Amino acid sequence: MENNTELIKQCELKAKEWLSPAFDADTRAAVSEMLEKEDKTDLIECFYKNLEFGTGGLRGIMGAGSNRMNIYTVGLATQGLANYLKKNFAGMEQISVVVCHDCRNNSRLFAETVADIFSANDIKVYLFDDMRPTPECSFAIRHLGCQSGVNITASHNPREYNGYKAYWADGAQVLAPHDTGIIDEVNKVRIEDVNFKGNKELIQIIGEDVDKVYLDLVQGVSIDPDVIKRQKDLKIVYTPLHGTGMTMIPRSLKQWGFENVHCVEEQMVKSGDFPTVVSPNPENGEALTLALRDAKAIDADIVMASDPDADRVGMACKNDKGEWILINGNQTCLLFLYYIIKNRQATGKMQPTDFIVKTIVTTEVIKKIADKQNIEMRDCYTGFKWIAREIALSEGKQQYIGGGEESYGFLAEDFVRDKDAVSACCLLAEICAWAKDQGKMLYDVLMDIYLEYGFSKEVTINVVKPGKTGADEIKQMMTDFRNNPPATLGDSKVVLWKDYKTLEQRDIDGNVTKIDMPDTSNVLQWFCEDGTKISVRPSGTEPKIKFYTEVKGTMKCAGCYERCLAEGAVKIEAIKKSLNLD
Repeated sequence: MENNTELIKQCELKAKEWLSPAFDADTRAAVSEMLEKEDKTDLIECFYKNLEFGTGGLRGIMGAGSNRMNIYTVGLATQGLANYLKKNFAGMEQISVVVCHDCRNNSRLFAETVADIFSANDIKVYLFDDMRPTPECSFAIRHLGCQSGVNITASHNPREYNGYKAYWADGAQVLAPHDTGIIDEVNKVRIEDVNFKGNKELIQIIGEDVDKVYLDLVQGVSIDPDVIKRQKDLKIVYTPLHGTGMTMIPRSLKQWGFENVHCVEEQMVKSGDFPTVVSPNPENGEALTLALRDAKAIDADIVMASDPDADRVGMACKNDKGEWILINGNQTCLLFLYYIIKNRQATGKMQPTDFIVKTIVTTEVIKKIADKQNIEMRDCYTGFKWIAREIALSEGKQQYIGGGEESYGFLAEDFVRDKDAVSACCLLAEICAWAKDQGKMLYDVLMDIYLEYGFSKEVTINVVKPGKTGADEIKQMMTDFRNNPPATLGDSKVVLWKDYKTLEQRDIDGNVTKIDMPDTSNVLQWFCEDGTKISVRPSGTEPKIKFYTEVKGTMKCAGCYERCLAEGAVKIEAIKKSLNLD
């Protein structure tokens, strides 16, 4: 990092505050070491800003410093949230919250710290006895009638990260006006204001009592239990990637009636070091290496992997040549919604008021299915809190039957208000059982969709820009794209430009119209005359800017799939060149 004298001076002043007796000996020693080192890179990275409590909570690298995840940054966030809850629910006799955590290093410590601070502020805490999936945290908030909840997790981020997700009374991550209200309260808190001394009488340990109710409801998500009875020996390989899925997913699959579930032994070991993978992200093919090894050994029907907090599912299946291939997040969402619609119709469960939801960056093939089947489809922003918002808006009037996003998250039920890999893994197994019942594989179902609704290839391009300089570069890239939007992408003319920051769209004829969304968001979208869609947004949780590309093709037979993929890859390379991403 470049030597910025003024920045170093500011960081040194802030770091010296962390040498006070308010901080423990280990923290003070780590900060002293940073101050004494000649190279000030670590000092700047740890102190150039406060780890920001955003609309999704906190997420960052663990360590000492104001820009790191530690008991003090977690403490400041919790004290601020406690203050906000006490203001917002001032007339309530007993405010209560759920506290949950994943498998990561320090997750239990952070969860217990959160529980202590809430209880010290006279707030009742339901603390899970051990790690649990994110969706169960969302469920427990609703089930126990709580006003809020906190889940300590960094989802699929690398091992050095941890995070803090704040939930509201509806079981969804916090939305307006509470998001900014909480942020304001958090920003007012000083370390001296944080009450770390817990009241054990206000902390209740929960576990199996919630697990059983949750799993019974998840079982109710099944659309066609009879097909499972016929295909109960479906060969499933599952891995939790060392995370929370191991507590619930094998048990749920068994409860649904699947009797042949093979769990990847080395990855059924709880570990925040994620020793068997480079990154615990089911989006990355590398994370499925051991699962694919086992799948080949037992000639499995399906491979499924949940991320460390078990809210997302990655999958692999065999193609028409018997080779194992990965199913991407768009295809995952597509398969789930296609099956739900088709089989709710077949079993007479579909109602005229049923609706589905997808995010604006997710494949447009879903819209084609919804239109053809006369099902209402809603588009919302990236993040499951927006899908949860659509469920809440229609509660009691319309039935939500499923929704998802391209980043491997899906929710098939409404008693949870965040993405749920527990129900998704079970529903995926049911889809495979339904396919097998017809002599098909999951791959064949995907080909059926493309043949009926048109081929689409989606690739997300992540441009990683770490640290302070990276954040500045990402900001500049978005400014440049706003000021100079592309006229063509690859060989195709852009015919529609959308800017969700201004909530305006402009077509090729220069007509400007408003975009109907509940809030603004830093997202740009460009649509081309050949059906290409490009969405650009900075990640809200990682130091990167994301380019979601979707290109179309003509697929006349299942055997044409490889050719369509190759043609799509050429189109995407041309788009990358247009955007100077190569």
